[in-house]
Amino acid sequence: MKINKTAATIAATALIATAGFMFLRSDAANNAVSVAVAEPASADANLTAENSVTTNSGEKIALDSLKYYDPNAESTVYFLSAIDPDALVKAFDALNWKPEGKLGVKISTGESMKTNHLRPELIGKLVKRLDGTIVECNTAYGGNRMETAKHWQTIKEHGYLDLAPCDILDEEGSVALKVDGYARIPQNYVGTHFKNYDSYLVLSHFKGHQMGGFGGALKNISIGFGSTKGKNNIHTGGKSTTTWLGGVQDEFTESMADAAKSVIQAVDGKMVFVSVMNRLSIDCDCNGNPAEPEMKDVGILASTDPVALDQACVDFVYASKDNTASLRNRMEKQNAIHILETAEKINVGKRAYKLVDLDD
Repeated sequence: MKINKTAATIAATALIATAGFMFLRSDAANNAVSVAVAEPASADANLTAENSVTTNSGEKIALDSLKYYDPNAESTVYFLSAIDPDALVKAFDALNWKPEGKLGVKISTGESMKTNHLRPELIGKLVKRLDGTIVECNTAYGGNRMETAKHWQTIKEHGYLDLAPCDILDEEGSVALKVDGYARIPQNYVGTHFKNYDSYLVLSHFKGHQMGGFGGALKNISIGFGSTKGKNNIHTGGKSTTTWLGGVQDEFTESMADAAKSVIQAVDGKMVFVSVMNRLSIDCDCNGNPAEPEMKDVGILASTDPVALDQACVDFVYASKDNTASLRNRMEKQNAIHILETAEKINVGKRAYKLVDLDD
Protein backbone atom coordinates (compact mmCIF):
# COMPACT_ATOMS: atom_id res chain seq x y z
CA MET A 1 0.00 0.00 0.00
CA LYS A 2 1.07 3.65 -0.29
CA ILE A 3 1.54 5.97 2.70
CA ASN A 4 1.24 9.66 1.79
CA LYS A 5 3.98 11.06 3.98
CA THR A 6 7.21 12.70 3.05
CA ALA A 7 9.74 10.00 2.36
CA ALA A 8 12.58 11.78 4.14
CA THR A 9 10.85 11.69 7.50
CA ILE A 10 10.28 7.98 7.60
CA ALA A 11 12.82 6.38 5.24
CA ALA A 12 14.71 4.86 8.14
CA THR A 13 11.65 3.66 10.08
CA ALA A 14 11.43 -0.06 10.71
CA LEU A 15 8.56 -2.02 12.09
CA ILE A 16 8.45 -5.58 13.30
CA ALA A 17 5.36 -7.54 12.33
CA THR A 18 4.31 -10.83 13.81
CA ALA A 19 4.46 -12.55 10.41
CA GLY A 20 7.98 -11.36 9.73
CA PHE A 21 9.78 -8.03 9.34
CA MET A 22 7.77 -5.09 8.06
CA PHE A 23 9.74 -2.15 6.78
CA LEU A 24 9.19 1.05 4.82
CA ARG A 25 10.95 1.87 1.59
CA SER A 26 11.07 5.46 0.37
CA ASP A 27 10.17 6.40 -3.19
CA ALA A 28 11.53 9.90 -3.57
CA ALA A 29 10.28 10.26 -7.12
CA ASN A 30 6.67 9.79 -6.03
CA ASN A 31 7.10 11.26 -2.54
CA ALA A 32 5.63 8.11 -1.08
CA VAL A 33 6.67 5.14 0.95
CA SER A 34 5.88 1.52 0.14
CA VAL A 35 5.32 -0.86 3.00
CA ALA A 36 6.90 -4.23 2.35
CA VAL A 37 6.57 -7.37 4.42
CA ALA A 38 9.54 -9.69 4.35
CA GLU A 39 9.05 -13.40 3.98
CA PRO A 40 8.58 -15.20 7.29
CA ALA A 41 11.20 -17.57 8.51
CA SER A 42 11.51 -20.65 6.34
CA ALA A 43 9.19 -23.52 7.21
CA ASP A 44 12.28 -25.73 7.12
CA ALA A 45 13.21 -24.27 10.50
CA ASN A 46 10.40 -26.32 12.03
CA LEU A 47 11.41 -29.55 10.35
CA THR A 48 13.48 -32.06 12.28
CA ALA A 49 14.82 -35.55 11.67
CA GLU A 50 11.75 -36.85 13.52
CA ASN A 51 9.11 -35.12 11.39
CA SER A 52 10.74 -34.92 7.95
CA VAL A 53 13.04 -36.55 5.45
CA THR A 54 15.65 -34.92 3.24
CA THR A 55 15.74 -35.80 -0.44
CA ASN A 56 18.72 -36.38 -2.70
CA SER A 57 18.57 -32.75 -3.80
CA GLY A 58 18.55 -31.50 -0.19
CA GLU A 59 14.89 -30.60 0.01
CA LYS A 60 13.24 -31.27 3.37
CA ILE A 61 9.85 -32.97 3.09
CA ALA A 62 7.53 -32.93 6.10
CA LEU A 63 6.16 -36.39 6.83
CA ASP A 64 2.68 -34.99 7.35
CA SER A 65 2.76 -33.53 3.84
CA LEU A 66 2.91 -37.07 2.42
CA LYS A 67 -0.79 -37.73 1.88
CA TYR A 68 -0.90 -41.45 2.67
CA TYR A 69 1.81 -41.49 5.32
CA ASP A 70 0.50 -43.15 8.48
CA PRO A 71 2.87 -44.17 11.30
CA ASN A 72 0.41 -46.94 12.22
CA ALA A 73 -0.01 -48.37 8.73
CA GLU A 74 0.47 -52.06 7.99
CA SER A 75 2.78 -51.49 5.02
CA THR A 76 6.29 -50.08 5.37
CA VAL A 77 8.24 -48.06 2.82
CA TYR A 78 11.97 -47.54 3.37
CA PHE A 79 13.64 -44.35 2.14
CA LEU A 80 17.23 -43.38 1.34
CA SER A 81 18.28 -40.05 -0.15
CA ALA A 82 21.47 -41.41 -1.73
CA ILE A 83 21.26 -42.84 -5.23
CA ASP A 84 24.25 -45.12 -5.77
CA PRO A 85 25.05 -48.88 -5.74
CA ASP A 86 25.60 -49.02 -1.98
CA ALA A 87 22.33 -47.21 -1.28
CA LEU A 88 20.47 -49.64 -3.52
CA VAL A 89 21.92 -52.55 -1.55
CA LYS A 90 21.03 -50.86 1.75
CA ALA A 91 17.44 -50.28 0.64
CA PHE A 92 17.09 -53.92 -0.39
CA ASP A 93 18.64 -55.18 2.84
CA ALA A 94 16.14 -53.16 4.86
CA LEU A 95 13.39 -55.42 3.49
CA ASN A 96 14.96 -58.37 5.34
CA TRP A 97 13.96 -60.63 2.45
CA LYS A 98 15.79 -63.65 1.11
CA PRO A 99 14.88 -64.89 -2.37
CA GLU A 100 13.81 -68.50 -2.70
CA GLY A 101 15.10 -70.66 -5.53
CA LYS A 102 15.93 -69.06 -8.86
CA LEU A 103 15.74 -65.25 -8.76
CA GLY A 104 14.60 -63.04 -11.60
CA VAL A 105 15.46 -59.34 -11.44
CA LYS A 106 12.82 -57.40 -13.36
CA ILE A 107 13.98 -54.14 -14.91
CA SER A 108 13.28 -52.05 -17.97
CA THR A 109 16.14 -52.44 -20.42
CA GLY A 110 15.35 -49.02 -21.91
CA GLU A 111 14.40 -48.02 -25.43
CA SER A 112 17.59 -46.07 -26.16
CA MET A 113 20.60 -44.62 -24.40
CA LYS A 114 18.67 -41.36 -24.17
CA THR A 115 16.11 -42.95 -21.87
CA ASN A 116 16.40 -42.88 -18.10
CA HIS A 117 16.33 -46.62 -17.39
CA LEU A 118 18.36 -47.91 -14.44
CA ARG A 119 21.93 -48.33 -15.62
CA PRO A 120 24.12 -51.41 -14.97
CA GLU A 121 26.47 -49.20 -12.98
CA LEU A 122 23.70 -48.57 -10.44
CA ILE A 123 22.12 -52.01 -10.14
CA GLY A 124 25.20 -54.19 -10.75
CA LYS A 125 26.41 -54.60 -7.17
CA LEU A 126 23.02 -55.81 -5.93
CA VAL A 127 22.29 -58.07 -8.90
CA LYS A 128 25.68 -59.77 -8.64
CA ARG A 129 25.38 -60.27 -4.89
CA LEU A 130 22.04 -62.00 -5.34
CA ASP A 131 23.21 -64.02 -8.35
CA GLY A 132 20.05 -62.93 -10.15
CA THR A 133 19.04 -63.15 -13.79
CA ILE A 134 17.88 -59.92 -15.42
CA VAL A 135 14.46 -60.46 -16.99
CA GLU A 136 12.41 -58.37 -19.40
CA CYS A 137 9.72 -58.80 -22.09
CA ASN A 138 9.28 -57.57 -25.64
CA THR A 139 7.18 -54.47 -26.26
CA ALA A 140 3.96 -54.15 -28.26
CA TYR A 141 4.91 -51.09 -30.29
CA GLY A 142 7.51 -50.33 -32.94
CA GLY A 143 10.96 -49.70 -31.55
CA ASN A 144 14.17 -51.40 -30.48
CA ARG A 145 12.52 -54.01 -28.27
CA MET A 146 9.43 -55.25 -30.10
CA GLU A 147 11.25 -58.03 -31.93
CA THR A 148 13.34 -60.49 -29.94
CA ALA A 149 16.49 -60.18 -32.07
CA LYS A 150 16.52 -56.37 -31.83
CA HIS A 151 15.73 -56.56 -28.13
CA TRP A 152 18.73 -58.80 -27.51
CA GLN A 153 20.87 -56.27 -29.37
CA THR A 154 19.52 -53.47 -27.18
CA ILE A 155 20.23 -55.48 -24.02
CA LYS A 156 23.81 -55.98 -25.20
CA GLU A 157 24.32 -52.35 -26.18
CA HIS A 158 22.97 -51.15 -22.84
CA GLY A 159 25.50 -53.25 -20.95
CA TYR A 160 23.28 -55.77 -19.20
CA LEU A 161 24.87 -58.86 -20.75
CA ASP A 162 28.18 -57.82 -19.19
CA LEU A 163 26.48 -57.65 -15.80
CA ALA A 164 24.47 -60.87 -15.44
CA PRO A 165 22.56 -63.56 -17.35
CA CYS A 166 19.55 -62.05 -19.13
CA ASP A 167 16.26 -63.55 -20.24
CA ILE A 168 13.54 -62.23 -22.55
CA LEU A 169 10.63 -63.97 -20.90
CA ASP A 170 8.33 -64.08 -23.93
CA GLU A 171 10.98 -65.13 -26.44
CA GLU A 172 9.11 -68.41 -26.80
CA GLY A 173 5.56 -67.11 -26.48
CA SER A 174 2.96 -66.44 -23.81
CA VAL A 175 1.25 -68.22 -20.96
CA ALA A 176 -1.98 -67.15 -19.25
CA LEU A 177 -2.20 -66.31 -15.56
CA LYS A 178 -5.56 -66.29 -13.82
CA VAL A 179 -6.58 -63.12 -11.99
CA ASP A 180 -8.55 -63.93 -8.85
CA GLY A 181 -10.93 -61.17 -7.84
CA TYR A 182 -10.24 -59.10 -10.94
CA ALA A 183 -11.51 -55.59 -11.68
CA ARG A 184 -11.32 -55.69 -15.49
CA ILE A 185 -9.48 -58.67 -17.02
CA PRO A 186 -9.92 -62.29 -15.82
CA GLN A 187 -6.54 -63.39 -17.15
CA ASN A 188 -3.15 -61.90 -17.91
CA TYR A 189 -0.55 -63.05 -20.42
CA VAL A 190 3.14 -63.21 -19.50
CA GLY A 191 6.15 -64.82 -21.17
CA THR A 192 6.46 -68.58 -20.93
CA HIS A 193 9.80 -68.17 -19.13
CA PHE A 194 8.06 -66.38 -16.24
CA LYS A 195 7.47 -69.70 -14.51
CA ASN A 196 11.16 -70.58 -14.67
CA TYR A 197 11.75 -68.33 -11.65
CA ASP A 198 10.76 -68.91 -8.05
CA SER A 199 10.98 -65.32 -6.80
CA TYR A 200 11.47 -61.83 -8.18
CA LEU A 201 13.20 -58.61 -7.24
CA VAL A 202 11.53 -55.73 -9.07
CA LEU A 203 13.82 -52.75 -9.71
CA SER A 204 11.82 -49.83 -11.07
CA HIS A 205 12.59 -46.33 -12.23
CA PHE A 206 9.77 -44.04 -11.07
CA LYS A 207 8.87 -41.40 -13.67
CA GLY A 208 5.97 -40.08 -15.71
CA HIS A 209 4.30 -42.12 -18.42
CA GLN A 210 2.57 -41.02 -21.60
CA MET A 211 -0.37 -43.37 -21.09
CA GLY A 212 -0.35 -44.49 -17.45
CA GLY A 213 0.47 -41.05 -16.05
CA PHE A 214 3.32 -42.49 -14.01
CA GLY A 215 5.36 -45.65 -14.14
CA GLY A 216 6.59 -47.40 -11.02
CA ALA A 217 6.45 -50.83 -9.42
CA LEU A 218 2.88 -51.65 -10.50
CA LYS A 219 3.57 -50.72 -14.10
CA ASN A 220 6.80 -52.76 -14.06
CA ILE A 221 5.03 -55.95 -12.97
CA SER A 222 1.94 -55.49 -15.16
CA ILE A 223 2.82 -54.03 -18.54
CA GLY A 224 6.46 -54.86 -17.79
CA PHE A 225 5.87 -58.58 -17.26
CA GLY A 226 3.28 -58.74 -20.03
CA SER A 227 4.22 -60.49 -23.24
CA THR A 228 3.37 -58.62 -26.43
CA LYS A 229 0.01 -60.40 -26.31
CA GLY A 230 -0.37 -59.47 -22.66
CA LYS A 231 0.50 -55.81 -23.24
CA ASN A 232 -2.21 -55.59 -25.91
CA ASN A 233 -4.69 -57.23 -23.56
CA ILE A 234 -3.91 -54.76 -20.77
CA HIS A 235 -3.93 -51.65 -22.97
CA THR A 236 -7.33 -52.50 -24.43
CA GLY A 237 -8.94 -53.58 -21.18
CA GLY A 238 -9.23 -57.16 -22.39
CA LYS A 239 -10.75 -56.34 -25.78
CA SER A 240 -7.79 -57.39 -27.96
CA THR A 241 -4.56 -59.38 -27.80
CA THR A 242 -3.40 -58.30 -31.27
CA THR A 243 -3.32 -54.51 -30.93
CA TRP A 244 -2.71 -52.09 -28.09
CA LEU A 245 -4.77 -49.34 -29.72
CA GLY A 246 -8.34 -48.35 -28.90
CA GLY A 247 -8.38 -48.74 -25.13
CA VAL A 248 -10.25 -46.64 -22.55
CA GLN A 249 -8.00 -44.94 -19.99
CA ASP A 250 -9.52 -46.15 -16.72
CA GLU A 251 -10.00 -49.65 -18.14
CA PHE A 252 -6.30 -49.64 -19.00
CA THR A 253 -5.19 -48.77 -15.48
CA GLU A 254 -7.68 -51.22 -13.98
CA SER A 255 -6.21 -53.91 -16.20
CA MET A 256 -2.71 -53.01 -15.02
CA ALA A 257 -3.84 -53.52 -11.44
CA ASP A 258 -5.30 -56.93 -12.40
CA ALA A 259 -2.11 -57.95 -14.18
CA ALA A 260 0.00 -56.92 -11.19
CA LYS A 261 -2.16 -59.06 -8.93
CA SER A 262 -1.79 -62.08 -11.23
CA VAL A 263 2.01 -62.14 -11.19
CA ILE A 264 2.23 -61.69 -7.41
CA GLN A 265 -0.22 -64.55 -6.95
CA ALA A 266 1.68 -66.72 -9.42
CA VAL A 267 4.81 -66.68 -7.24
CA ASP A 268 2.89 -66.85 -3.94
CA GLY A 269 3.97 -63.34 -3.03
CA LYS A 270 7.71 -64.05 -3.34
CA MET A 271 8.37 -60.64 -4.85
CA VAL A 272 9.84 -57.39 -3.44
CA PHE A 273 10.16 -53.93 -4.87
CA VAL A 274 12.79 -51.19 -5.00
CA SER A 275 12.11 -47.95 -6.88
CA VAL A 276 14.55 -45.20 -7.80
CA MET A 277 13.23 -41.64 -8.00
CA ASN A 278 15.83 -40.05 -10.25
CA ARG A 279 15.76 -38.48 -13.70
CA LEU A 280 12.06 -37.71 -13.12
CA SER A 281 11.00 -37.09 -16.70
CA ILE A 282 7.32 -36.92 -17.61
CA ASP A 283 8.07 -39.66 -20.15
CA CYS A 284 8.55 -43.39 -19.67
CA ASP A 285 11.70 -45.38 -20.40
CA CYS A 286 9.83 -46.83 -23.39
CA ASN A 287 10.20 -43.40 -24.99
CA GLY A 288 13.46 -43.25 -26.94
CA ASN A 289 13.64 -39.47 -26.70
CA PRO A 290 12.11 -38.44 -23.36
CA ALA A 291 11.59 -34.91 -22.11
CA GLU A 292 14.33 -33.60 -19.87
CA PRO A 293 13.41 -33.84 -16.16
CA GLU A 294 12.26 -30.67 -14.43
CA MET A 295 12.01 -32.12 -10.91
CA LYS A 296 15.20 -32.89 -9.01
CA ASP A 297 16.11 -36.38 -7.79
CA VAL A 298 14.46 -37.68 -4.61
CA GLY A 299 16.08 -40.97 -3.58
CA ILE A 300 15.51 -44.72 -3.36
CA LEU A 301 12.38 -46.29 -1.86
CA ALA A 302 11.73 -49.97 -1.11
CA SER A 303 8.82 -52.07 0.11
CA THR A 304 7.24 -55.51 0.05
CA ASP A 305 4.00 -53.73 -0.96
CA PRO A 306 4.00 -52.28 -4.51
CA VAL A 307 0.86 -50.22 -3.89
CA ALA A 308 2.33 -48.50 -0.84
CA LEU A 309 5.59 -47.98 -2.71
CA ASP A 310 3.98 -46.32 -5.73
CA GLN A 311 1.77 -44.22 -3.46
CA ALA A 312 4.79 -43.01 -1.52
CA CYS A 313 6.53 -42.01 -4.77
CA VAL A 314 3.43 -40.10 -5.88
CA ASP A 315 3.22 -38.43 -2.47
CA PHE A 316 6.82 -37.23 -2.75
CA VAL A 317 6.01 -35.57 -6.06
CA TYR A 318 3.04 -33.71 -4.60
CA ALA A 319 4.79 -32.79 -1.35
CA SER A 320 7.84 -31.34 -3.07
CA LYS A 321 8.14 -27.61 -3.66
CA ASP A 322 10.42 -28.27 -6.60
CA ASN A 323 9.34 -27.81 -10.22
CA THR A 324 6.81 -30.64 -10.28
CA ALA A 325 4.06 -29.03 -12.36
CA SER A 326 4.69 -30.97 -15.58
CA LEU A 327 4.90 -34.33 -13.81
CA ARG A 328 1.77 -33.63 -11.77
CA ASN A 329 -0.08 -32.51 -14.88
CA ARG A 330 0.93 -35.68 -16.70
CA MET A 331 -0.38 -37.83 -13.86
CA GLU A 332 -3.62 -35.89 -13.50
CA LYS A 333 -4.34 -35.80 -17.22
CA GLN A 334 -4.17 -39.61 -17.33
CA ASN A 335 -6.01 -40.11 -14.02
CA ALA A 336 -2.94 -42.05 -12.93
CA ILE A 337 -4.12 -42.44 -9.37
CA HIS A 338 -6.79 -44.87 -10.56
CA ILE A 339 -4.31 -47.74 -10.70
CA LEU A 340 -3.66 -47.25 -6.97
CA GLU A 341 -7.36 -47.02 -6.20
CA THR A 342 -8.02 -50.23 -8.13
CA ALA A 343 -4.99 -52.12 -6.81
CA GLU A 344 -6.04 -51.45 -3.23
CA LYS A 345 -9.65 -52.37 -3.99
CA ILE A 346 -8.66 -55.80 -5.36
CA ASN A 347 -6.20 -56.39 -2.49
CA VAL A 348 -2.88 -56.05 -4.27
CA GLY A 349 -1.69 -53.90 -1.39
CA LYS A 350 -2.43 -50.86 0.78
CA ARG A 351 -2.03 -47.21 -0.10
CA ALA A 352 -1.29 -46.15 3.49
CA TYR A 353 2.30 -46.66 4.63
CA LYS A 354 4.70 -45.86 7.39
CA LEU A 355 8.00 -44.42 6.20
CA VAL A 356 11.32 -45.53 7.64
CA ASP A 357 14.16 -43.10 6.93
CA LEU A 358 17.34 -45.14 6.45
CA ASP A 359 19.39 -41.93 6.47
CA ASP A 360 18.87 -41.70 10.25
